[in-house]
Amino acid sequence: MDMKQVVQAVRGGAVEVLDVPTPRIGPTEVLVRTVASVVSPGTERAVTALARSGLVAKARARPDLVRQVARKARADGIATAARAVRTRLGGDVPLGYSAAGVVVEVGGMVHGITAGQLVATGGAGWANHAEAQAVPGLLCAPVPAGVPAADAAFATVASIALHGLRLADVGPGAKVLVAGLGLVGQLAARIALASGCDVAGIDIADLPLAAAGRAGVRGLRERGEATTAEVAEWTRGRGADAVLVCAAARTSDLMARVPARCRDRATVVIVGDVGLDLDRTPFYERELSVRFARSYGPGRYERAYEDWGVDYPAGQVRWTEGRNLEAVLDLLAADRLRVADLVTHSFAIDDAAAAYTLIEDGHEPYLAIRFDYDASRALAEEITLPAARQGALPWAARLAQAGRPGIPAAGVVVPRQRRATGGGGAGAPGTGGGIGWIGAGAFSSTVLLPAFRAAGFERFVTVSSAGGLSARRFGERAGFAKVASGADAVIDDPDVDAVVIATPHDTHADLVVRALEAGRHVWCEKPLALSFDELDAVGTAARRSDRVLFVGFNRRWSPAARLAREHLDARTAPLTLIYRVAAGPVPDGHWYADRRQGGRLLGEVCHFVDTCVFLNPSEVVSVRAHPAGGRGALLADDVTVVLGHADGSTSVVVYSSARPPGVGKEHLEALAGDLHVVLDDFRELTVGGRTVWRGRQDKGHTAAVAEFRRRIREADSAAEHLFGLESSAHVLAAAATATANSRPEPVDGDIDGTAA
Repeated sequence: MDMKQVVQAVRGGAVEVLDVPTPRIGPTEVLVRTVASVVSPGTERAVTALARSGLVAKARARPDLVRQVARKARADGIATAARAVRTRLGGDVPLGYSAAGVVVEVGGMVHGITAGQLVATGGAGWANHAEAQAVPGLLCAPVPAGVPAADAAFATVASIALHGLRLADVGPGAKVLVAGLGLVGQLAARIALASGCDVAGIDIADLPLAAAGRAGVRGLRERGEATTAEVAEWTRGRGADAVLVCAAARTSDLMARVPARCRDRATVVIVGDVGLDLDRTPFYERELSVRFARSYGPGRYERAYEDWGVDYPAGQVRWTEGRNLEAVLDLLAADRLRVADLVTHSFAIDDAAAAYTLIEDGHEPYLAIRFDYDASRALAEEITLPAARQGALPWAARLAQAGRPGIPAAGVVVPRQRRATGGGGAGAPGTGGGIGWIGAGAFSSTVLLPAFRAAGFERFVTVSSAGGLSARRFGERAGFAKVASGADAVIDDPDVDAVVIATPHDTHADLVVRALEAGRHVWCEKPLALSFDELDAVGTAARRSDRVLFVGFNRRWSPAARLAREHLDARTAPLTLIYRVAAGPVPDGHWYADRRQGGRLLGEVCHFVDTCVFLNPSEVVSVRAHPAGGRGALLADDVTVVLGHADGSTSVVVYSSARPPGVGKEHLEALAGDLHVVLDDFRELTVGGRTVWRGRQDKGHTAAVAEFRRRIREADSAAEHLFGLESSAHVLAAAATATANSRPEPVDGDIDGTAA
């Protein structure tokens, strides 16, 4: 099921309209069929300009990414870092963040939204210029009766203006000066008027000044000191109570003129992207308060709010980004805010590239640019009728039939068909060795896919990702025959024999069970599961299946680790094994901070625990975990895990977020009697001080995939290898429990109610 989406390639070039799979929604999201969307010229022009700039300009704009690349080069080598950069440059940026459309499907944890409703949608990365959007429920606002979809599409852009006005802290009668009358400035001026303020706006061009004048805003052409004198006259010599800077300018000239146009102790709110190389004295002398507006309200860039659907209590945070959307829609419904006259150009979504050419050329003046979508043109007025929302199912069905095919009508649920396990019948996998791939992130592109090719896999059938866009590019680069929407399309594809699962961690166990039940071989990236219950479900499915289940614990397959195991197998005394990991910090907002994904403990430490379990095959009988930093069991950046083995051995994983210069990421030291084995960052192995292996860093990715392929060809079942691969998952689950309970936990190896 494909849809059209407007994107800018990170590597540069023209804006494209791509056919990509329709997104699938999560429990906190809403699937919306787009009726109209509005271009934010300043923001979107900045995105396209950066994409078309050279590498040096990109590096200057994103020094944080440069530091990430440098850290990766030190940790994994220049070649790996270069592949990561190429993958990043090969991606796309979805354009757009302000739209309106009809709800097709609602996630189970979303409240107040129903199928068939017209809603305004917001949020870069979710509400795009696309025929369908998967939008967080808190960024969907039902549109009041009488508000056309074309007007409701302005709600998010207008919320930026509204949030800026709220930060100005002004009321009726206040003199508000808007510097820069582009789209956001026009909306800010009109909302200030609707709030009872006296508003003047400054610009240099005829079109924005005329549009502001039609709305009742006092238009002032920028002429330096002469304009400052006009502001003084307008404010009875006091100066403006608040200035909203909504312009986009590289120089600081505009901001340098602001103090002279303000009253004493006025508020200046920076909404646009302007130069800030300023003289402190004028701001100090008037004791001005300078504030920066962060997008469209509290909740923006907060994962708990946007991703997890955790709203802020209205008594604590009255105006969140979602409630700002509602406020804008109420102003539109009351006819206190008008936006239709701001539209200077409209384009069909197929012609979206022409809109960006218009913006870039600058030969023709514009204010608001709207994209219209085929599905709704003939019925756009009907959407505004209350009856359209009362009869949700009939309306949504008509809309789906009227537009492009591909998105199911509201209320229509296509049940997933479970395939029989075992050989033969409708559920039997194909015979062509086809690979299906779920998840098209950076790790899939830079590490996993090259390993599959190097291991001899040649037939890549279907790839899917949650958003669809990343799968489109991944499929093109990797040579997949089909790009699909959602995991079911991969699992149920009769041409797929083996499914690769490289998705967020909290989806692994469920996808493994579904793929095994469908009769597919399964490669699952770590971790296999995040709880004992999930492990039980996986174990039950694996024992009922004759397919191969393989977990991506690649380090146990590295040549250095396997040679170390040979030496350690000869020991005659209990083993003391210390595995130090200098993992380095992760940026704020990283998914490791998402408790649902298992944190760094279950998400990455599992690799090192598995290596310890491999190097010492004696059963782990107890585990203790010590987090540092006071962030709780799963979210600690630093943690030490101590494993007690049945033979009296001890394995210790010391995982740190530190990364001192010149220190390799991983260092493993094992001692038993006279035996001393050191594995240094998978580049060198020494035994008794003598180097027995040295080479390029090899963490075993290709060897692991080659073993997966061998087991498929030799018809090894999942159950035969289940204990060795799942024991590490049991140890980690026990470690998480031990951390929470502050005491050692036994490890019994029981995964489905029977002894393993």
